[in-house]
Amino acid sequence: MTEFRSAPMSVLPEWIDYNGHLNMAYYSVLMDKCADQAYPALGFGPDYRDETRCTTYVAEFHICYLRELHEGDVVTSTFHLVDFDAKRFHIFQELWHEDGWLAATGEALTLHVDQSGEVPKVAPMPQNILHNLSVMKEAQKDHPKPERAGRKIGIVHK
Repeated sequence: MTEFRSAPMSVLPEWIDYNGHLNMAYYSVLMDKCADQAYPALGFGPDYRDETRCTTYVAEFHICYLRELHEGDVVTSTFHLVDFDAKRFHIFQELWHEDGWLAATGEALTLHVDQSGEVPKVAPMPQNILHNLSVMKEAQKDHPKPERAGRKIGIVHK
């Protein structure tokens, strides 16, 4: 099994910046919409939040912009579970144009957060969620670690 792939999504006119292409913020929106589609397989979503007072917060998100998207372009996004532990999970996403080219990649570290107290705090995930993460990880075990995963930002001085 490969990564989860979202339903097709269109680049909306209001997402286009003054340079005539998709504003950088909306690459993240498209990948987030994919995560919303993948989350039910893991057991997350509004019902989970309402029942448990727990949810997820993205602690870090890194995007690599590879090719411009324009108004009306149709894309899908993948959701690859790279790793997880009791309180967090690491995913890698790719944003694919319907013509088959890669537009962007995204990498996230997401925290499981208990919102029931006065201050939200990172907390262990329940066993059923950990089981679902294990099932997804096992289903993706033959997929290689994404080449761009783990990149860092910096200027290389020679």
